[in-house]
Amino acid sequence: MKKLVSLLLVLTMVSTMLAGCGTSQTSKSGEKSEAEKIIEQAEKMTLQELYQKAIEESKGKTMYGIGNSSRGATAATGFIEELQKIDSSYNGTIEWSQPKNNSIFTLLNADITSSSHTYSMTLIQDGNQIQSKMLDTGNLLNFIPKEWKEANGVNEKENGHPLALQTLNKVFMFNNLGNKNYTNCWDFVYEDASPLFMGVDSEPVGKNFLYMLTNDKYATYLKKAFDALDSTKQAYFQTTIDEVAEDGKSLGLSGDNTKYGLAWIKLWCEKYNEQTDDGPICNELVTTSAVGESGLLVYSKLRSVEESETVSVNNVTVAAYQDEYAGIGGYAYKHYLQLVKTAPLPWTACAFIAYMVTTEEGFYAWGKDMGGYSANPNINQDHSQDGFVDGVDTYSAKNDRGYDWWVSEDGGALVVEDPKYCSEVSFNMSDWIDVIIGNKATAE
Repeated sequence: MKKLVSLLLVLTMVSTMLAGCGTSQTSKSGEKSEAEKIIEQAEKMTLQELYQKAIEESKGKTMYGIGNSSRGATAATGFIEELQKIDSSYNGTIEWSQPKNNSIFTLLNADITSSSHTYSMTLIQDGNQIQSKMLDTGNLLNFIPKEWKEANGVNEKENGHPLALQTLNKVFMFNNLGNKNYTNCWDFVYEDASPLFMGVDSEPVGKNFLYMLTNDKYATYLKKAFDALDSTKQAYFQTTIDEVAEDGKSLGLSGDNTKYGLAWIKLWCEKYNEQTDDGPICNELVTTSAVGESGLLVYSKLRSVEESETVSVNNVTVAAYQDEYAGIGGYAYKHYLQLVKTAPLPWTACAFIAYMVTTEEGFYAWGKDMGGYSANPNINQDHSQDGFVDGVDTYSAKNDRGYDWWVSEDGGALVVEDPKYCSEVSFNMSDWIDVIIGNKATAE
């Protein structure tokens, strides 16, 4: 009898433990967190209603944000001023930090898993790591403001999951002094080309650009550009195209034109001249001593060029602005706005995000310069005449043709980052690219 009682007790304990485990699992996967519940409500509210919620939640408190762009601090100042217009006694603050050396993912994960939590929201880049480390894990939560969703022309599928603050472009440019021309994207990987570029290990969005070239959409862009080359150049590139043709299968890629993407990636990695930042690249290309040099860099860097006898924006040509140019004109990456799942002040985070993506003042810190485009057409600024001086078109390279032109195949044909695609191919592609770069370093 004692053995029977003992057995029953053990079975009861096991049953209780299993039931407890089942409840915990159901809670983890089925029940919404507090932040998710707030997002569900916030997505039905107007901006003014969100402002009121933020005032109630954060009066006398500090909300902590973290991002890849220091301009978040400028936007935060404007946001606080908006809340103070509604309630003059409002005394909340926002403290903004910009971590270096791609440490933002480590810092966010440490905060989320700690016993106390600091960050409420983030402005973050690198779609590959965002997808695999933050979205797939549920560590970051997506919030789509009601008025952003309703804005005329907003493409929710393209820019809402995750929510993009802006799309930025990095474009091919070349020094136009001398006789060297770049009228095709393959010219940047031809024979003695050595384009200036931030290394893919120092800026992951550059590696995402290369991943995206294996997507059949962009591989087809490269195929069409290849077809536009003369027979001499085609013969030069054909060797590499044939060499990598079988690699696509081992990499799990099935696109019809994948080999053109892989060939361009291989040649690019073998030829680019690694630089530490886009600023120095721009400063080099605009000089009279950089005859024939080329680069792939953030378009907006041209805004900071100080004209002199040896330095001028007119010394460079934006490759895609040439009528005869064929192929990709560069690539586009995005800054995404997300709530941290353990946000101490989720209402304030929602209101701040809505402020940045639905008001011109909120986006101004980024929108004041060319090369940064909000998905919200109501808050984008026109930079089509940024190169005009006293009504005269003086620095044509600075006349931004806008987002729609840049992402169109008939325009700039930018290679646009897709977080899901990058995360799907990165495991195999990252190693493949690293081997090429490693072999280059060894050869040097």
